Amino acid sequence: MEHEKYHAEEHDDMKGGKKSNTETTVQYVIIAVLVILLIYSGVKIYGAGSSSISGNVAMDLGTVSALDVLPKGTPAVYGKELGVSYNDVSVSNPQLADATMQKLAKYEDMQLNSAQMERYIRIGSSIACEYCCGAQTLVFENGERACGCAHSYAMRGLAKYLLTKHPDISDIEILNELGKWKVLFFPGVHEQKAEVLKANGIDYTNQTVGYIYLASNIYRGAENQATASSSGGSQMVGGC
Repeated sequence: MEHEKYHAEEHDDMKGGKKSNTETTVQYVIIAVLVILLIYSGVKIYGAGSSSISGNVAMDLGTVSALDVLPKGTPAVYGKELGVSYNDVSVSNPQLADATMQKLAKYEDMQLNSAQMERYIRIGSSIACEYCCGAQTLVFENGERACGCAHSYAMRGLAKYLLTKHPDISDIEILNELGKWKVLFFPGVHEQKAEVLKANGIDYTNQTVGYIYLASNIYRGAENQATASSSGGSQMVGGC
């Protein structure tokens, strides 16, 4: 499928920072394994016709609580540095959620060198704010903004901050981190998506790539296969 081919190529090149030959080899092996897992799991969700998938979901769909999907606590690497917590983004406190997004968005204007920009485009092309502004990606091929909503600004700002302040963090790790915030911004739809992934054997709880499964473009639209209603539905936190 197009999703599988695109992300196989994308993850094959996702790496960051200067590494020794041994470290680079090990990282390529890890990425290769990840690619195989992504392709295998992608076939499980998209390999059959839509009617077949919908049938499987109707039979096997389990209830996934929003609490099982939402990240909690303080981000390990940058949380204290930026004064942000995953717990600060929720529908119950929109003012705090907006303030948290602004903390992340303030880094969106940071200047990147050519190497950082290459990584930024690769990451920003792998995830989008489709539930708000309908964009296909966070950035265009030239690195310019592809969406002007607050959610996109926050994700782009965090990506730039990590690329410049923590360059040893890999692209996969950064993308997974952006995915966590996207799930917080749109909890209802990702709850539905988690149900579909779970029913098809995709481990959305994987600490390394779980939020890539949930929130990146790799399984974009998978939530449309859900036949059971989830609490939250099209819930959105923050302004568009």
